[in-house]
Amino acid sequence: MLISVALALSAVIGVAPAVRFLGRNAGWLLAVPLFAAAAVLVAITARSAGEPIEQSLPWIPTVDISFALRLDGLAFVFAMLVLVIGGLVLAYSARYLGRDDRSGSFYPGMTAFAAAMLLLVLADDLVLLFVAWEATTLCSFFLIAQPGSRARKPAVRTLLVTAAGGLVLLGAVATIVVGTGTTRLSTALADPVWQDNPGFTTAVAVMIAIAAFTKSAQFPFQFWLPDSMVAISPVSAYLHAAAMVKAGIYLMLRFSPVLAGEPVWTALLVTCGLVTALLGAASALRRFDLKGLLAYSTMSQLGLLTVMIGVGTPAALTAALVHTIAHALFKAALFMLVGIIDHRAHTRDIRQLSAMSVRMPITAGATIVAGASMAGLPPLLGFVSKESMFEAFLHAPGAWVPIVVVGAALTSILTFAYTGRLLFGAFGGRGTIVPEVGIATRVVPMIAAFLGLALGLAPFLLDASVSAASTVVAGQEQHSHLALWHGFNPALGISAFVIAAGAVLVWQRSWVDRLVLPLRSPVSGIGIVERLRGGIIRFGVLVGAPTASDAPRRHLAIPMALLAAIAVIGVLRVDAGIPPVAGELDRPTDVIPAILVVVGVLAAVLARTRVAAILVVGVAGFAMTLWFISLGAVDVALTQLLVEILTLCVMVLLLPRLPRTFGRSEIDGAAGARARRRKRVSIGVAVASGIAASMGVWALTGRREASNAAQFYLGEAETTTGGANIVNTILVDFRALDTLGELTVLGIAGVAAAALLDSRRLAPRRTSPVDPGSPLADPRANSVFVRTVGRLLGPIIVAVSVVLLWRGHQEPGGGFIAALVGGSGVALLYLAAPSDDEARIRWPHMALIGAGILIGTGTGLLGYLEGSFLTPLHADILGYSFSTALVFDIGVYLAVIGVVLASFNLLGRERVPSDKGAQSNSESVIIGVEDRGVR
Repeated sequence: MLISVALALSAVIGVAPAVRFLGRNAGWLLAVPLFAAAAVLVAITARSAGEPIEQSLPWIPTVDISFALRLDGLAFVFAMLVLVIGGLVLAYSARYLGRDDRSGSFYPGMTAFAAAMLLLVLADDLVLLFVAWEATTLCSFFLIAQPGSRARKPAVRTLLVTAAGGLVLLGAVATIVVGTGTTRLSTALADPVWQDNPGFTTAVAVMIAIAAFTKSAQFPFQFWLPDSMVAISPVSAYLHAAAMVKAGIYLMLRFSPVLAGEPVWTALLVTCGLVTALLGAASALRRFDLKGLLAYSTMSQLGLLTVMIGVGTPAALTAALVHTIAHALFKAALFMLVGIIDHRAHTRDIRQLSAMSVRMPITAGATIVAGASMAGLPPLLGFVSKESMFEAFLHAPGAWVPIVVVGAALTSILTFAYTGRLLFGAFGGRGTIVPEVGIATRVVPMIAAFLGLALGLAPFLLDASVSAASTVVAGQEQHSHLALWHGFNPALGISAFVIAAGAVLVWQRSWVDRLVLPLRSPVSGIGIVERLRGGIIRFGVLVGAPTASDAPRRHLAIPMALLAAIAVIGVLRVDAGIPPVAGELDRPTDVIPAILVVVGVLAAVLARTRVAAILVVGVAGFAMTLWFISLGAVDVALTQLLVEILTLCVMVLLLPRLPRTFGRSEIDGAAGARARRRKRVSIGVAVASGIAASMGVWALTGRREASNAAQFYLGEAETTTGGANIVNTILVDFRALDTLGELTVLGIAGVAAAALLDSRRLAPRRTSPVDPGSPLADPRANSVFVRTVGRLLGPIIVAVSVVLLWRGHQEPGGGFIAALVGGSGVALLYLAAPSDDEARIRWPHMALIGAGILIGTGTGLLGYLEGSFLTPLHADILGYSFSTALVFDIGVYLAVIGVVLASFNLLGRERVPSDKGAQSNSESVIIGVEDRGVR
């Protein structure tokens, strides 16, 4: 199974080079891994003699979550649909797509969707199942949105509905895990809680049903499926005929062993399924767009499947499995064939096709075969599945059986009628001749269509697979014997009546049109979702209004006010046993830095110029550095010192673009009153939060012995991680996931800054008159000292940076500090350049940021060799104890260096307009960002 999943993932990984070298023809190549994965599953199923096969890898072992896969009869049937239909659609896409069509974005989405669906049906861990479920939702969203602006709203509406179902599924997963005490799906389904706790079973049944309804387009969530038909035909053929919509069907079948017969489950599935089946079939008769007709047809057929699962008898569940296979084949074939007609005739509208003569005999033949299977005509597999459905309904227990039989028969009659509408609408026109397409284009849908014919003539070929799957879903041993002819029985009589009544409706289709076309639904599902979406957006605007400002005051006020509130709560609720004051300023090394910090803060508040403010804020920062050193926190002191230096350098780059002084002009009237009130509020919030922070530090200082976390780190850090530097081991071992998150945020901040600065021109620099005779007038003469020092210190700074990186696990240092030291060297090199054109910083900062994040994530994946993400691996190399934490630190180093470089390159250098871009090819490397007019 792992090999099968790996093969599906190889298609995702190999899609970029395949598309680059083969273009649209990559579809042929990308289909191979899916067919190979299917072959692997067939081989291991044949060897297992019908017994389930399980494989598991540790994922999050601390909470008993594993990458667990299970191949039983049900998973095998759906995996075959995912892989075989997926491979066929990819091969079909190699000719459906134009030479310059959207293959660069289409193939990644399709292969990712296939891999996600395969993982979904094989998952034997509830968390893994949920992750795969959500992955299919995201892939579907991107694939539906591909055609462009016209597809944006349908894609968003589909995402809203299916994502809402995903949240409900998450609730079901959480409830099952809590109720059964395990995340293992097979173990949870075997737990006695399903029989012992009716409330638990009912709650899960409702949540599973809602999640499945959203995915499989069941009433009242059915509207998204026709809405999503803006997607291109291969997407519709795979996602909305054979794969995505089948995810909901799979989920209902998977939980049938414990939910079948549950009154709420039966009522929901039978009622909603029957409404969907009839509504979809009736709506299909009103469609002029062939794809729209097929969309409503899919909705209707999924409704019938839901009814079969809701009935829940072994015969009904077996019929559901057979019809799932039949539907996947004929519907995928029909979507692909309609795509061919659309490509050739440049329309799917029946009214326009009536003015054309679609002379495509082979395409028409394949369409007739697939349509006959959908209509339930012998000797197609669709006839076998519908016979099984009627037989199961007729022998089901319950007073509601007649309603179900009548509803299914009426749906089947309407199915026959809209099948006739499809065939006569596509090929019944007279006028402009539309010729046949090449064999390479039509061969794939022909295979899908004639597979339905072959399996209809020899349905016994499916006996083993259907029996194994029905044994799983029924919860008891089942032996299916599928046949085309079962003799004269009531089910055959219903089928004959359906065919006769359907033929009459096809014959009188003009009368049917006059009857059904004027019908309109009083309620629009799309309209409801749009109103809901608009309401969510308005609510979001309302919630975000307090912080929707460019003024830093608003953004700072909320966390500072909350800090003061937390302090008040702490004073009122803190245990009496904790002394209110534990720290003391009893040393000169404590008092002097404290005084310097206070003086720096007061001076910053009173400063009238920006230069003065930066200098005195720096005084406060350097005073904190001295304080950290005096307390023995060398790592923190180094970080504080280097951040202060680099912040000062970056601020110097901004100063020439800002006014020299802060605005202090007095404003009269109401505006002045509001300004003074805001100032007083700001002062109050700042003073309150400052007092809260100071008192918190005062009370907590010296309480290391009272902290269990501190004692754990002090006692276990070196033993557990092999590192003596506790600060670094916390960052790259104990809290490595947090650090990876912070690293990602840092990288995103760098990319966002680059995008912002690239989309807006920087304000012009202020210039000051300089005496031509002064050394300051000549940048080259003015930078002699810095250049000389840079030549001496540059290599030393680089060497120190590397040493700090290497030794960080044992002594003060680490990736972040080392990068800040390296950044200081970058700053020195930048300042030593006499002009922008001669700046010596030419490294691709965006590539460094990306490489850092990828290395950090890749190091985390190596941890799976020991059982969990980001678990450090240790090895002795030439007598040195090596840990992958060092590799993780290298990722931190590269990302931080990249952000520092981005700051200098984007803030310190003037961008070259597009008409001057040819002057220096190296500029594009230095800046590292392209936009419409600037490199």
